Amino acid sequence: MADARDLRLWHPFTQEGTEPPPPIVRNAKGVYFETQDGRKILDAISSWWVNIHGHSHPAIAEAVAQQSARLEHVLFAGFSHEPAEELAARLGKIMPPPLRHVFFSDDGSTAVEVALKLAVQYWTNCGRPQKSKIVALEHAYHGDTAGAMSVSDDSPFTAPFESMRFPVLRTHSAYCAHCPVGLTRATCHIECLDKLAKLLAEQSDEIAAVIVEPLLQGAGGMIVHPEEFLSGVRRLAAAHDVLLIADEVLTGFGRAGRMFACERAGVVPDLMCVAKGLTGGFLPLAATFATDRVHDAFTGADRSHTFFHGHSYTANPIACAAANASLQIFATEPVFERIAAIENVHAARLPAFASDSRVVDARRIGTVAAIELTVPDAGYLSSLRPRLYAYYLSRGVLLRPLGNVVYILPPYVITPDELNFVYDVIRDSLAVAFHS
Repeated sequence: MADARDLRLWHPFTQEGTEPPPPIVRNAKGVYFETQDGRKILDAISSWWVNIHGHSHPAIAEAVAQQSARLEHVLFAGFSHEPAEELAARLGKIMPPPLRHVFFSDDGSTAVEVALKLAVQYWTNCGRPQKSKIVALEHAYHGDTAGAMSVSDDSPFTAPFESMRFPVLRTHSAYCAHCPVGLTRATCHIECLDKLAKLLAEQSDEIAAVIVEPLLQGAGGMIVHPEEFLSGVRRLAAAHDVLLIADEVLTGFGRAGRMFACERAGVVPDLMCVAKGLTGGFLPLAATFATDRVHDAFTGADRSHTFFHGHSYTANPIACAAANASLQIFATEPVFERIAAIENVHAARLPAFASDSRVVDARRIGTVAAIELTVPDAGYLSSLRPRLYAYYLSRGVLLRPLGNVVYILPPYVITPDELNFVYDVIRDSLAVAFHS
């Protein structure tokens, strides 16, 4: 039997055959990590997009400590607890009123799984089980569990698991830099919606839901959509009696400049998924919200209409306490002023990249900015990515390019000087990227 001391860590999305050993982080504060060897690294991507208020925020840390000493966990089937009740009340104050029901889970992938299963079972409970198909967008990424992976587009993330994915109907993304219908944003009328319109007109009797990442497709390349695209999806789904699922796992809690991206387009979905920023980056927690219409199809005397889904750590009290503290920070600190300051720096710095011949597109929404570089091997497996990643770390900045797309997604507490430094490092990296 192998000695336990021989156990080795297996890191996600990491090719151990080509990448160096990861640095060990011993603490973090604000926007900085400190590694075991004493280096400071500026976290310009919020540690995979979860940390919104800065690392080790004392209010969240205190809430976690207090809750840990009082109640660490209780099963959520047949029981409830104060942190979950408080969190539902807090979320109810910021969610659009039609989304009045919340189902807690563990992370973004599971929030999406919940939404997909709710959508399909909703129609079954309504006596229309033939409405079971899902429509999803090109370039979509919704997570790595089986259902979330199925509605994600074909990519290196999904290729090894093709046999595990269920079939979906795929429609155009509003990827303006590479318009799927060959138009330009200046003169188009969102014709990329036409394919969805045709699908729904022909197959709405078999379609349960359309799922979208509202206004920003994350892992697919930080693709920013026009607001008219999202409002068009909402209009078409409603017209054909198909549910709309909004995956706000990335965009929720201020990332897109509003509390939720759907607000920018005046859209209320039938189901909404959130995670990442929900606890301020402290603990895993996710939620799926539903309207009365969806929820009420699961109630009544028929026990077969029960939603048979759950997780051991559903609504964990400590995670709920962290989420309550994170939401309280929106009330006690100038969070949206910080978001506006980030937007101002993006607006000032991106035009120089947009005019660079080495750049395909420079785009932004809220606190997120992305620079798509011109390369012969575009995509997540671009050979450019390892060189850029190593360069950024050598300059003391955590930027994790999505292939040939370099993006910035910082904690809201980043200062303009710190964010300008990140931009300076990206500017300097172009010489590395295009060195002959």
